[in-house]
Amino acid sequence: MAENVEVLDLRPLPPVERHKQIFERWEKLTPGDTLKIINDHDPKPLYYQFEAEEKGRFEWEYEEQGPVDWVFKIKRI
Repeated sequence: MAENVEVLDLRPLPPVERHKQIFERWEKLTPGDTLKIINDHDPKPLYYQFEAEEKGRFEWEYEEQGPVDWVFKIKRI
């Protein structure tokens, strides 16, 4: 079965809207689905938020770690 990957490019969005967009899309994913995010800075605070609120329900994988873009996948498990 093919993996369902939704891509979200945060770079054009104002910083105040980014986490809202991420969590709105995250809530719509079913187990096995992945949210692939493109960002213009290291998403460490977002990772810690996921660890606090979604522990055991996600997998986090970096595809690219700067220096210009950070690309990472968050899979719902």
